[in-house]
Amino acid sequence: MKGNWLTWLVWGALGVLVLVLAFAPRASQAPGGGAPGAPAVAAATGQAGAIIQNRGLSPEEVEAALRTYPRPGKFDDEFFAFLSGGHAGNVLVVGLPSMRILKTIPVYSADSWQGWQTGSDESKEIVQEGYFFKDLPLTWGDLHHPKLSVTDGEYDGKWLLAADKAGGRLAVVDLRDFKTKQIVKTPNTASDHGNFFTPNSEYFVTSTFFPAPQPYGTYEPLDKYEEKYRGMITFHAFDATAGRIRLEDSWQIELPPYFQDLISAGKKDSVGWMFTNSLNTEMATGGTLEGKPAMEIGASKNEMDFVHVLNWKKAEELVKAGKTELIGGTRVLRLATAAAEGVLYFIPVSKSPHGVDVTPDGKYICCSGKLDPHVTVYSFEKIQKAIASKDFEKTDKFGVPILKYDSCREAYVELGLGPLHTEFDGQGYGYTSLFLDSAIAKWSLGGQRTKPGEEPWKLQDKLSVHYNIGHLSAPGSDTVRPYGKYLLSLNKWSVDRYPALGPLHPQNLELVDISGDKMKILYELPIGMAEPHAASIIPAEKIKAWKTYPEVGFDPRTMKKSPFGINIGQERVVREDEHLVRVFMTQVRSQFRPDILRLKEGDHVILHVTNVERARDATHGLALHGHNVNLSIDPGQTVTVEFDVKHQGVYPWYCTEFCSALHMEMTGWMLVEPKEKEVGLK
Repeated sequence: MKGNWLTWLVWGALGVLVLVLAFAPRASQAPGGGAPGAPAVAAATGQAGAIIQNRGLSPEEVEAALRTYPRPGKFDDEFFAFLSGGHAGNVLVVGLPSMRILKTIPVYSADSWQGWQTGSDESKEIVQEGYFFKDLPLTWGDLHHPKLSVTDGEYDGKWLLAADKAGGRLAVVDLRDFKTKQIVKTPNTASDHGNFFTPNSEYFVTSTFFPAPQPYGTYEPLDKYEEKYRGMITFHAFDATAGRIRLEDSWQIELPPYFQDLISAGKKDSVGWMFTNSLNTEMATGGTLEGKPAMEIGASKNEMDFVHVLNWKKAEELVKAGKTELIGGTRVLRLATAAAEGVLYFIPVSKSPHGVDVTPDGKYICCSGKLDPHVTVYSFEKIQKAIASKDFEKTDKFGVPILKYDSCREAYVELGLGPLHTEFDGQGYGYTSLFLDSAIAKWSLGGQRTKPGEEPWKLQDKLSVHYNIGHLSAPGSDTVRPYGKYLLSLNKWSVDRYPALGPLHPQNLELVDISGDKMKILYELPIGMAEPHAASIIPAEKIKAWKTYPEVGFDPRTMKKSPFGINIGQERVVREDEHLVRVFMTQVRSQFRPDILRLKEGDHVILHVTNVERARDATHGLALHGHNVNLSIDPGQTVTVEFDVKHQGVYPWYCTEFCSALHMEMTGWMLVEPKEKEVGLK
């Protein structure tokens, strides 16, 4: 019998159940009347066969539905997936295997539901700290590659960090309350792209994509690209207790002006090393209207690009020894020093690579060029031997040693067209996305657990997905302890998978079962909110989020009691000078205290609002008409907002978050008298 035995078992059991229920007497007709509710249960279950038949469901589809069905009132999800929101500038939280979108975490872009940048001064200040230039607001970001903090190389469920490719920024999200706490601008960069945590979250490491003149913000023409432009690897010092980037303790390694793409950390045997792929070793700059080749042509001439191999622990020693230069206020290990001191090496890789991934044991580095149907697997042991014996092909234009390809290569695995990224299940297999094939390839790893008689470094299974897969993600794949079981396929196109609702189509996520010999699609999820570019997946049990804030008057930014937090009975309105009014307000179902503010045209208002609720899910809002103020205040939270009252009039406010039967009555008034005592509008 073909197919998975569990599938047929489910199908057979369901068929037997339907037949039994169809011919069995109703429980109400049985002696004694049967158990309460039994007739309804029997009738409902008896309809299952008809539903299956009418919809033409296969046994595999029935099994998938049962495995992903979220029971009402039950939390059956085993994992949380943190998905990048791409140019929506946020993070999405999805439960697996239910594939329910559970939460949106606003980061770089405004979110009026949660009051992010639409009211609270705290959120505005956090975003403003990461501006490119202090006088040029950034109201969006392109959030890529969210990463979870680690302890001893395993996820610890404490922090989530994510870079902004468009803004060269970095954000810290606290997983106690799922809120962004810090955004910093990475020094000397135009963009941040690849990133990873070191084994105990000492550093959050980011790579540039676009090289830039140094220090960043200075101008150099493109005809001086090779001479003046440089890439950067940034080691952001991270306080894993407080959850804060310390720019004053951070440092950088200068790199050639190639396009450094994704990066991956060494593990176990290769701890202290890191790897990044790069493209455009041609150093093309475009110029389609100047008679020059387009970037895609100019950057694809060479048959091979480079994998960067960096000894970051040695670089750290050199930084501590003072062998750096201060550029843009940050300590930088210059390119010439990195090359001369044995910090930086290159290995050739098939051209236009996108993705470099280290196996959980740290022994192998997997990288592939988009135009080569193979994944190249490099051995860390062989790389070390090649470095020790100076087994170099040559040096590049910047003096960086290029290790011999054949001396470092362990395997060359043919998988299909357009290989990109590789994930691992911890059971001896890699899973690689094939962009051009719109497929996932499962292949056996050497030196890992394999089945008796199974040859390593070989394609074992291939699954078609819909369509043009980019990233894929398996639980814990980038740690020393992958969890396996599921895989998310993050597809760039959806084409005909969903109804046409205008020309802009959603991205398509597919949940894949990888627990058996053959991969199976269990669920499809349209994402109609920009691009879920990449994901990190953690066991649900590792997240220890708060249900309410620990005490009334809490400031989520500092995670301490706010000096402006108050309780019932402490509300007041204080006019501090002729034009400055400070308000201390509380919220509780279903009233604001105070609920009337009497102001004068031209006043500047500082409003401190405390939600004094202690009940779970008792969030309140405050939407003020005409003043671009919309607050969201969680139980126990204190929020501050400042605004100017520029026009006389009557401005209602109300609670935007449903909170009680009298929610509609939870309102207030801001009464603004004119500067002079005339009546009516000016």
